[in-house]
Amino acid sequence: MKRKGQGRSQPLADLVGPVLGPALAAQGFTGADLVASWAEIVGERMAEASRPVRVEWPRRRPGESDGAPHPATLVVRVVGAFALELQHLAPLVLERINAVYGWRCVGRLVLKQGPVGRLQPPKAEKAPLPESARIRIAEAVAGLDEAALRQAMERLGRAMATRPDEPDEADLALPRSG
Repeated sequence: MKRKGQGRSQPLADLVGPVLGPALAAQGFTGADLVASWAEIVGERMAEASRPVRVEWPRRRPGESDGAPHPATLVVRVVGAFALELQHLAPLVLERINAVYGWRCVGRLVLKQGPVGRLQPPKAEKAPLPESARIRIAEAVAGLDEAALRQAMERLGRAMATRPDEPDEADLALPRSG
């Protein structure tokens, strides 16, 4: 007997979220978005040398109103050689973190020096993109007016073109809106 929902594919985020949620909540994170977007917030180089460890939310004082909560403190583990650089970048990092959440939820960074494990293995050298694939990608995104969308679609096209299984013409074609 087939159970309800069996046989349908689900996004990986839907499956991993419930598993990681309690572990992240125990460290003060409200979701995986800060951890997942750490490289975009601090940049690839700094992400290799640092990790958000936990968020420390201030306790409410008795009699304090239920207004906006006070900003939290983000504890970041950082390799010693990069601690000074991250300290100088702290205002920018705080601004970017708060942009991810959409409000001023983090007010300061506390840096803890120590070893940092790798998020992912180093990227292997990619083979150069064939000229024919480059032309097909350029033609496919030529009709897009928005620059950010066009760049994202170009990256997607390049990623698809360098997959181990060779993409065909249909893989690189963008749907046409009518």
